[in-house]
Amino acid sequence: MELENATTITAAAGVVTAISKVATKKFFKYNLVAHTADGSESLKVSREAGTIECDQSVKFPINKMSVAVRNELLLLAKNRLLVVIVDENGSGWLYGKEYGLGVAGIEAKTGVQLADRNGYELSFEGKEKDLAFSVDAATLLTLETPGV
Repeated sequence: MELENATTITAAAGVVTAISKVATKKFFKYNLVAHTADGSESLKVSREAGTIECDQSVKFPINKMSVAVRNELLLLAKNRLLVVIVDENGSGWLYGKEYGLGVAGIEAKTGVQLADRNGYELSFEGKEKDLAFSVDAATLLTLETPGV
């Protein structure tokens, strides 16, 4: 979802307990093939400057090219984004909470061989003050529901 369409993110002690959205706005959902997506973070500390920063990145493929997905990806590329990853343990993690992630690259590939992927490979990057926040189960259920 576009960062600007999240009106309020309620969080404490590293856990997001609510995300309020602008009316009619909701998170895009991509059901990915298992074991193809990756979310990663790297916390950098400068003792001299007394600062920390966290580099966040998310990468995943979408199989099968289509006009609808193409148009959606162009919309994503023009915005700062909130990205929620649900890991293999069923836990949700919010990336881009303060500053949003930007699209670092989108590759569209038709493939050469019959076994090659036809689809898109997406990568998102951003810098945050903190590591990704956990998203509680109740909030995960509301992400695809349009704001009111």
